[in-house]
This record gives sequence, structure tokens and C-alpha cells, in this order.
Amino acid sequence: MTDTAITLGVLQGAFGEDMHANIETVKSLVREAAGKGAQVILPPELFQGPYFCTSQEERWFGTAYPALEHPCVTALQPLAAELGVVIPVSIFERDGPRYYNSMVMLDADGKALGTYRKSHIPDGPGYQEKYYFRPGDTGFKVWNTRHGRVGVGICWDQWFPETARAMALLGAEVLLYPTAIGSEPHDDSLDTAARWRRAMQGHAVSNVMPVAAANRVGNENGQVFYGTSFICDHTGEVVSELDRTEQGVAVARFDRAFLDRHRAAWGFFRDRRTDLYGPHFS
Repeated sequence: MTDTAITLGVLQGAFGEDMHANIETVKSLVREAAGKGAQVILPPELFQGPYFCTSQEERWFGTAYPALEHPCVTALQPLAAELGVVIPVSIFERDGPRYYNSMVMLDADGKALGTYRKSHIPDGPGYQEKYYFRPGDTGFKVWNTRHGRVGVGICWDQWFPETARAMALLGAEVLLYPTAIGSEPHDDSLDTAARWRRAMQGHAVSNVMPVAAANRVGNENGQVFYGTSFICDHTGEVVSELDRTEQGVAVARFDRAFLDRHRAAWGFFRDRRTDLYGPHFS
């Protein structure tokens, strides 16, 4: 009998300016997740260093690399192959004079399947990403990995339901979002942790598939990242999670064959009225 299960793992950690130390943190957490059965393991966004987009400082451009030469990618490729796991690796990418917030998908043999560049780029207090990154030019992607068809958006992408739906229409079976989100410097009373989750739980419901998000923790020069990384099932129910401060992993297992039948039974894709949406939504 064919095993149609997929086991997701999300990593949560704190990161500083030492890229080597950050990579070692992620490698240790990947091993922990794999030891708990995880087959697709998601680190947080831009774990190569601190979340530098809190301000506009040109020195950070020196920490970008070509996608397939990025130290985070080359360090995790052998580990993915050793453990037989899929790892979406979030990086600061340089492509000639162009810079992107990107993700390189590593398959379970360590091979890089390609790159996705973040489509939606935020710009606001504490999250000044438009200074550093161009809007992505890859379009949304779904990766046919050894363990299943995986769609990955990056942080700000998670707030846009069309990102999730586009990946679902491309055949995704699970949706993943590496993230760096926390306090809002312009408003100490604003805590977005709950709505951050709810937005993605809604994507799970509307697309009838599991959704997982990996965030960072810790205080980085006054900006406090609130963790709460989680995995929810196709109903939006949170089935595995981490708290606001801990470093660790969350793992959950799903049956892809069941989910495929369940998506068909709900009819969300059967009943789409593309004739009413206009040419850009077909």
C-alpha cells in the first residue's frame, strides 16, 4: 500500500549577526524535527542574520548572495540529503544589481529545485523591506518534492488570500510561510499575533489544506518577535504550535490522499466562477 502521508515540521528560533551560528541553530532544529518524523521542514524567514529591515542601512546589501551560492543553501543541502527531508531555505538573494527576499527549495536529496522570490514587499515602521528588495518576478510556485507538492509564500505574502489560492490552483497539497514578524514600533499596544494566525487559518479552510508558518523569537534592538509558529489542518484547527519565546520545533502528520478527496468533496475549485472575475483571475 502506498504511503500518502506527509509530516510537516516548523522551526522557531532566535538569530543574531553570526551567520555561521544561525546556520548551526537551524541545522540542530532540522535534526530535531526530522527525529520526530518531519519530512518537510520549514525554517523562519531570513534566518541568516537579524531581521535587518527595521531600518535602512546600506551595509546589509553586503550580506546578499546569488541564490545557489548562498551559505545557508550550501550548508543545508548536505543535511537535507543526509536526513531525506525537504527544506525551503529563506535567503537574501543578489542577482547582479537586483536584490530579492527569496526562498530556495531543497528536495530530500539535497538538490535545489529552484527559487521563489517574495511577491509582496511591505514598507512600514520596523518592516522597511522596499529599501532592500525588489518585488519578486518568479510568480507563485509549487514544488513537486519527494514528500509531496509544496507551496511556499514568504511572510507578507501570507496576508494575501490570492497567494494561497494561486498555489492551490497550481496543485499545492500544503502551504508554508517562513516569517519574521513581531512588535510594531509605531504602536506599542498593537499585537498582531492572533490575526497573523487567523489569516493563514482562513487560507487552510478556503483551500482545504494544511498551512504551516515558522517565525522567529527574541528581542532584536527593541523589536520583539512573537514566535507562535504553528501548523493547522485543512479545517484551520491548530494541531501543533510553539509559544512566544521558546526555541524548538512543531510537527504534524497529514494524509494527502484524504485531503485530496476532501478538497474535491467541498467543491471550492469546482464552483469557482472565473467568468465573473475578469481575465486576470482565470
